[in-house]
Amino acid sequence: MNRRSFATLFTLITLIFLPLTQPANAGWNPREDTGASKSNTGNRSVDEAITRLKSKDPGLKLFFSKAYGYAVFPTVGKAGIGLGGAYGEGEVYRQGSFIGTSSLSQITIGFQLGGQAYTEIIFFKDKRALEDFTSGNFEFNAQASAVAVTAGASADADYDNGVAIFTMPKGGLMYEATVGGQKFGFTPAR
Repeated sequence: MNRRSFATLFTLITLIFLPLTQPANAGWNPREDTGASKSNTGNRSVDEAITRLKSKDPGLKLFFSKAYGYAVFPTVGKAGIGLGGAYGEGEVYRQGSFIGTSSLSQITIGFQLGGQAYTEIIFFKDKRALEDFTSGNFEFNAQASAVAVTAGASADADYDNGVAIFTMPKGGLMYEATVGGQKFGFTPAR
């Protein structure tokens, strides 16, 4: 399969399944508007993702306070029928300050059927790890895996090659998460 056919198939699969994984929004609900978010990134979906992650596992607060930086992908849509893919957009922070946006993409081949949406966060232990990510050609190898966010899951989590990865399904349970093969793009803030 040539590269153009592959890209077309990936786009088609994503367009079919991604809307099915998004929560239905009926519009603004004044009872849910709490004013300033506790996380205060300025991006409501990022703030909500961080709040959900911290409430599911309060131990993540330590990662937020000690990490040199982090990337938050509020919604990653994943779909597949034999050939699958994932895509999400997020924001990158260095020591709590916004430094740019990022995109996540992944292509998978194998037995798979269906769609899923999840939140993903990547913590960078030090300056070098963040610089590797923001170089624009960052990719997880096939063995990379993430910790599924559950109460207390972060207690045993640690950095691997300068990064710690956490995922949380947007509904349902996920006991194991593979992130191998994910590629990231980075666009610095202006």
